[in-house]
Amino acid sequence: MAASELYTKFARVWIPDPEEVWKSAELLKDYKPGDKVLLLHLEEGKDLEYHLDPKTKELPHLRNPDILVGENDLTALSYLHEPAVLHNLRVRFIDSKLIYTYCGIVLVAINPYEQLPIYGEDIINAYSGQNMGDMDPHIFAVAEEAYKQMARDERNQSIIVSGESGAGKTVSAKYAMRYFATVSGSASEANVEEKVLASNPIMESIGNAKTTRNDNSSRFGKYIEIGFDKRYRIIGANMRTYLLEKSRVVFQAEEERNYHIFYQLCASAKLPEFKMLRLGNANNFHYTKQGGSPVIEGVDDAKEMAHTRQACTLLGISESYQMGIFRILAGILHLGNVGFTSRDSDSCTIPPKHEPLSIFCDLMGVDYEEMCHWLCHRKLATAAETYIKPISKLQATNARDALAKHIYAKLFNWIVDHVNQALHSAVKQHSFIGVLDIYGFETFEINSFEQFCINYANEKLQQQFNMHVFKLEQEEYMKEQIPWTLIDFYDNQPCINLIESKLGILDLLDEECKMPKGTDDTWAQKLYNTHLNKCALFEKPRLSNKAFIIQHFADKVEYQCEGFLEKNKDTVFEEQIKVLKSSKFKMLPELFQDDEKAISPTSATSSGRTPLTRMPSKATKGRPGQTAKEHKKTVGHQFRNSLHLLMETLNATTPHYVRCIKPNDFKFPFTFDEKRAVQQLRACGVLETIRISAAGFPSRWTYQEFFSRYRVLMKQKDVLSDRKQTCKNVLEKLILDKDKYQFGKTKIFFRAGQVAYLEKLRADKLRAACIRIQKTIRGWLLRKKYLRMRTAAITVQRYVRGYQARCYAKFLRRTQAATVLQKYWRMFIVRRRYKVKRAATVALQSYLRGYLARNRYHKILREHKAVIIQKWVRGWLARTYYKRSMHAIIYLQCCFRRMMAKRELKKLKIEARSVERYKKLHIGMENKIMQLQRKVDEQNKDYKCLMEKLTNLEGIYNSETEKLRNDLERLQLSEEEAKIATGRVLSLQEEIAKLRKDLEQTRSDKKSIEERADRYKQETEQLVSNLKEENTLLKQEKEALNHRIVEQAKEMTETMEKKLVEETKQLELDLNDERLRYQNLLNEFSRLEERYDDLKEEMTLMVNVPKPGHKRTDSTHSSNESEYTFSSEIADTEDIPLRTEEPSEKKVPLDMSLFLKLQKRVTELEQEKQVMQDELDRKEEQVLRSKAKEEERPQIRGAELEYESLKRQELESENKKLKNELNELRKALSEKSAPEVTAPGAPAYCVLMEQLTSVSEELDVRKEEVLILRSQLVSQKEAIQPKDDKNTMTDSTILLEDVQKMKDKGEIAQAYIGLKETNRLLESQLQSQKRNHENEAEALRGEIQSLKEENNRQQQLLAQNLQLPPEARIEASLQHEITRLTNENLYFEEFYADDPKKYQSYRISLYKRMIDLMEQLEKQDKTVRKLKKQLKVFAKKIGELEVGQMENISPGQIIDEPIRPVNIPRKEKDFQGMLEYKKEDEQKLVKNLILELKPRGVAVNLIPGLPAYILFMCVRHADYLNDDQKVRSLLTSTINSIKKVLKKRGDDFETVSFWLSNTCRFLHCLKQYSGEEGFMKHNTSRQNEHCLTNFDLAEYRQVLSDLAIQIYQQLVRVLENILQPMIVSGMLEHETIQGVSGVKPTGLRKRTSSIADEGTYTLDSILRQLNSFHSVMCQHGMDPELIKQVVKQMFYIVGAITLNNLLLRKDMCSWSKGMQIRYNVSQLEEWLRDKNLMNSGAKETLEPLIQAAQLLQVKKKTDDDAEAICSMCNALTTAQIVKVLNLYTPVNEFEERVSVSFIRTIQMRLRDRKDSPQLLMDAKHIFPVTFPFNPSSLALETIQIPASLGLGFISRV
Repeated sequence: MAASELYTKFARVWIPDPEEVWKSAELLKDYKPGDKVLLLHLEEGKDLEYHLDPKTKELPHLRNPDILVGENDLTALSYLHEPAVLHNLRVRFIDSKLIYTYCGIVLVAINPYEQLPIYGEDIINAYSGQNMGDMDPHIFAVAEEAYKQMARDERNQSIIVSGESGAGKTVSAKYAMRYFATVSGSASEANVEEKVLASNPIMESIGNAKTTRNDNSSRFGKYIEIGFDKRYRIIGANMRTYLLEKSRVVFQAEEERNYHIFYQLCASAKLPEFKMLRLGNANNFHYTKQGGSPVIEGVDDAKEMAHTRQACTLLGISESYQMGIFRILAGILHLGNVGFTSRDSDSCTIPPKHEPLSIFCDLMGVDYEEMCHWLCHRKLATAAETYIKPISKLQATNARDALAKHIYAKLFNWIVDHVNQALHSAVKQHSFIGVLDIYGFETFEINSFEQFCINYANEKLQQQFNMHVFKLEQEEYMKEQIPWTLIDFYDNQPCINLIESKLGILDLLDEECKMPKGTDDTWAQKLYNTHLNKCALFEKPRLSNKAFIIQHFADKVEYQCEGFLEKNKDTVFEEQIKVLKSSKFKMLPELFQDDEKAISPTSATSSGRTPLTRMPSKATKGRPGQTAKEHKKTVGHQFRNSLHLLMETLNATTPHYVRCIKPNDFKFPFTFDEKRAVQQLRACGVLETIRISAAGFPSRWTYQEFFSRYRVLMKQKDVLSDRKQTCKNVLEKLILDKDKYQFGKTKIFFRAGQVAYLEKLRADKLRAACIRIQKTIRGWLLRKKYLRMRTAAITVQRYVRGYQARCYAKFLRRTQAATVLQKYWRMFIVRRRYKVKRAATVALQSYLRGYLARNRYHKILREHKAVIIQKWVRGWLARTYYKRSMHAIIYLQCCFRRMMAKRELKKLKIEARSVERYKKLHIGMENKIMQLQRKVDEQNKDYKCLMEKLTNLEGIYNSETEKLRNDLERLQLSEEEAKIATGRVLSLQEEIAKLRKDLEQTRSDKKSIEERADRYKQETEQLVSNLKEENTLLKQEKEALNHRIVEQAKEMTETMEKKLVEETKQLELDLNDERLRYQNLLNEFSRLEERYDDLKEEMTLMVNVPKPGHKRTDSTHSSNESEYTFSSEIADTEDIPLRTEEPSEKKVPLDMSLFLKLQKRVTELEQEKQVMQDELDRKEEQVLRSKAKEEERPQIRGAELEYESLKRQELESENKKLKNELNELRKALSEKSAPEVTAPGAPAYCVLMEQLTSVSEELDVRKEEVLILRSQLVSQKEAIQPKDDKNTMTDSTILLEDVQKMKDKGEIAQAYIGLKETNRLLESQLQSQKRNHENEAEALRGEIQSLKEENNRQQQLLAQNLQLPPEARIEASLQHEITRLTNENLYFEEFYADDPKKYQSYRISLYKRMIDLMEQLEKQDKTVRKLKKQLKVFAKKIGELEVGQMENISPGQIIDEPIRPVNIPRKEKDFQGMLEYKKEDEQKLVKNLILELKPRGVAVNLIPGLPAYILFMCVRHADYLNDDQKVRSLLTSTINSIKKVLKKRGDDFETVSFWLSNTCRFLHCLKQYSGEEGFMKHNTSRQNEHCLTNFDLAEYRQVLSDLAIQIYQQLVRVLENILQPMIVSGMLEHETIQGVSGVKPTGLRKRTSSIADEGTYTLDSILRQLNSFHSVMCQHGMDPELIKQVVKQMFYIVGAITLNNLLLRKDMCSWSKGMQIRYNVSQLEEWLRDKNLMNSGAKETLEPLIQAAQLLQVKKKTDDDAEAICSMCNALTTAQIVKVLNLYTPVNEFEERVSVSFIRTIQMRLRDRKDSPQLLMDAKHIFPVTFPFNPSSLALETIQIPASLGLGFISRV
């Protein structure tokens, strides 16, 4: 297809514009060949006539389709030309905030002038290992490509970073080096990567300065070689520098600064160490104030100085050398302040004692007079003589400045040398990556020698770049086997020849420098004569004879000849250098050592040190003057040589190009100046790359990608099974010109513009299809709408007609109802009037008749009451006399009985005292109780009799009193009624008269009342109606208030619930954070432990011969013992011989975690011990103070103390006896001169049997002692009883005295009352005494019951002890006794709650008793353990002797000998769930069960967790034997062996999963059988019997928990390593739903195809891998909760890696890709449902990925869309949301890009959201793991050990 055919109506083109460089326009009509004018419509709405060039007739550039705008690679554009490149860069930079773009092999980096969060370590990890085309453009992608090619091709690499000053070259090079340092690491512990990065601040301080274009401009070029070893780890680096701008030391232009180091020194002048430098403000020095801008905004020079010094220290530059550097730099500043005064025109002088010069001489250590002389004079040498000549002031000033520049250049070289020495490595370098940070093409208003050298270097680099691009382009064509013609590209070799060839510009410059009277003018004339009109690239300005113009590849540059010769010579007076060499300051002569040697071409130049190690210079023998001749090489010559060496280095490496662009000259962030950008694009070679690509076939598609993209242009019959042939057939039909495309082996190559044409055809086809779909859909929608409207109209009609009919019927019903209401209302009015009249008449009659009847009734009643009053008064008088007589008699009886009761009371008290004595003597307790019981019964009987009598008397008295009171009340009432009746008769007569008058008045008022009643009724009805209305309103208000209250309550409830949920979540987050920190620390400890092991192995390998006899001690052995364990070490001296006889055990390796925990536990126990000791001392002091108060019971206490001391003496004697017997046994066994000594019946044998018998008897004796001690405590408890109250019945004595004083006659009534009170008092006393007796009886019954229970417990304990082994019986019984005493202590604490002193004394005695018991227990335990060990040794020796003796005895002798009875143990029928093994078999057990066990066989054939069960059963047996050393050794060996297995096979998922499962099961077994109630509630009774009895392994449980955490983290790492290669391909790149997402055109760097090949991963691959992981974990019996946590972690890894890649890949951010991601996520959720893992929290980890996919699919136009996005994407951070929106790319023309305003709206809405600014998710994050307790229902005794494990040496117990 001809290009002119694309210029149709609505086609968009680019036209030149003086302001915007290029402007977009749209054709208003089709272009026809021959048209001279194009009608265009500009974007701002104007129409324009564009005239074509009549000579070239070139049409304007076509604009690319919108879907191609913003591409990552400029070569992916269909139309490759300058406006397309510029527009693409602008869109990416301004709209998408993307600063990196590929242009073929070049990375274009635009300086954003803003810190961007795209250089973190997470970004580095994301780019590490990725293909360059698979991720968005980035400097890290270029660095990764260089690193990968170095490792893959074993070829050195170079990264060439170029650009203008301020374009960001230095920062880009710095980030590239940071990437290498982070990814590769260092090969040693010297932190070489940190040193490489630390060289940056040093070089920036001495080589960077502020310019008008850049605040941190590099004023030199540098090439850093980063060396790698064979494992591609950094081992060192080397730096070469080029063309330092020395003139900046002595001169700075306006708004510029000198090198940073000078200002850093001035800012730090107040530091104490810098006072000797005598510095001050930068404005005080000539060399730092010329620019007038000593401060950079936002930069603190003092802090930068600290960073520089820190970097120097890191690189090994000592403090003395650093101070030397600062002295030299300060001297340069003071040298700049040296002033000269003119004597005449040819001479000058320095003022005497000139302070700046004296300071300079002091700092430099040189003579003041000598330096002063040579600054004003120079030495001239001729052939005949040498003489000294004074110089003028101007010459002196120039000489001073030349000296300052020379010193600074030497110092610069010296620092570079020392930096290289610090970065040098002794390890052989295998390969390197070079980073070239060099100046870009420069052109200013005045260009001098520096710009000439810079542009010369860029010409060389551009030539190398062009050749490399051309080479790659042709290699691609040859690889695909397509015909090609030589591509014409710009060759700048003529320009290079003009500069460096013979009689070139540099050659003529050097020649002129050798001339005695050579000047810049003569050199210019030579240039004109040599090259003008002979070379097309050389021109002469019209208006100048001291300048020349060179046509460079980028632009024409005019150079001013002034200063070329001086700068090329770089003249410094030799005498001044000699003065400096004679300095007393040692460092200064070092700077000038190279002046005395024949140096390499670059070391003496201003460019610094640049010798190449691969091209050593040969030492040549020459004339004595050769050194001086070499020293006279010019700067231009040196620079040319160094540039040639650099080009050789670059040509020997694979180059990678980074072109830095400066978007504007004002350093505004994200501001794009098209003019400046185009200038730099032309200068840096980007457009040349585009031109070379456009000259050939820039667009390239694989056949599969072409088929997927343009399948819509094919018919069904065109589709063949062969994709290649299908594409050929289609292209032949679509593009008729066969020269526009070529078919390669794997790709189709298109000329420029053909892809745009195909995209146009595809868009037209899709547009036609869309129109057809829209037509059908719109018709269907309108029909649906019409049917809905018709149905709605019919429905409305039906309802309206029905409503009208109902209204008419309602009218008829209301009319009829009104008539009925009127009828009934009128009837109601008439009836009500009649009832009122009738009711008034009846009321009058009733009141009159009632009045008459009441009169008659009152008269009869008065007569009857009078009779009754007389009767009751007479009876009351008789009863009163009788009661007084009875009261007197009863009072006399009470007084007599009280006297008798007192006597009886004295007897009872005497008996009570005798009872206490009997209680203390423990004699006759039961008889006394029975007597007391009988007395209580008798007293109860007496009390009952008294109570009966008292009750009768009170009843009689109360009845008589009540009768008299009633009679009196009746008489009073009758009298009052009589008076009232008389008055009432009179009043009634008066009332009758009034009533007659009122009756007449009533009749007259009746009518007025009726009228008023009617009015009142009406008012009342009105009021009622009003009240009803108000009531209705109040009800409504009440309902509204209730509703509001309910809503407020609901809101408050919801608020509280939300707060509760938030607080709960926060607490959970805090807990998870704490767990995560702990597990991270554990992970770090594990890493350090592995590092320690590696170093130890390396040391072992280095030291081949280990030290003989060296054995590691068991570091896990600690004196820390739990409450129920006892130390097996015996401190007595008699055990020493036995220890030497025991075989030495192999010590287990060091377990640091256990050691730390045990150490911590030891510290805690020591603190507890100290606290207990302090408390014991305090209690003893209290005992001493309370001894004076215990005089009441001295005999009892003395008896107890005597008994206790007696028992202690007896125990000590028993111990001595046992020791004597032990010594006798030793002696008997030591006498073994003959075999008969140890034979059965021999003395030694008899002694041993006697010893065994005595041990068993000793056990019985110890049990009896325990029982005696218990009975002692019981008797002590019975001796403590509460005393009786001393104040009992004291009131009765007072009453007796009162009775004796009472008179006989006049006080009978008072006596009766007193007797009554006495009875009450007696009753209360009897009740209190009864309660006391009941309490005592209850206490006695409780004590009897407790004794019965104690008896039952003792019987149970005895039964249990009989089942225990003999060695454990004493411990169990004593332990039980201590528990019983503790319970009794609690009982007495309650008993003595009211008397703290008694309780305190009791506790003191009880503490002492318990302490004595514990001491006795410890002594007995030690004694028993000694005896056990001795018995084991003796039994072993006897067994050996018996075996030896039996071998010498014949069978006949054996038969004839009498057989002694031996103790045969009973065989256990039921297994106890324990496994027994010998101590020496421990390593064999660990080896077979852990080290050499294959998980696959165990998981398939055996029960899950079998190794854990076996290990726990072995621990149980060691616990059963009470062997703490065995338990400790087994557990430590197990833990260390598991670590070894995981270290050896840690990358195998099955192994890690297997041991994670078994470690957790082992941990659960230790918890389940620990004996703690919280873990035992799920056990069966049989399992509870299997609990550990002697050891508390809680600390080992913590160690196992830490080990399980480490294994879990290792499992996660294995999972991540397996899943990571699958995730991006399966979740993002592969099209699970085929045909949904079309493939966009790609550039030179092809991305991974989304079409599944044989080697690519798909979503099915991920699901299969997940199934594999899940099945393996289930086979290994992993806990379900732990499986859920692993699955959650897997899904987090999948979601995080997928989202991170989505955020770094622009081509993946499209609507169709969002659909693919959501479908893939739904498949993962389906997998969770199939595995019943939906509640594992795995789905929630995918929420950020789901929201990102939804964000790609939702509408992104209006404010409502923005609000919906903000509310939907709550799991994404603001940075992630904005990044996705910026990266969103339409795949088809029908999709629209996200506008910048919409993104700004999103940012405004999310500005208040507080979330992390981090862009990427932390894919390495591991959730904190927990191990919920999961008890096993498996019975230990049922476990069988398979023979395949090779554990035949273990026996079941």
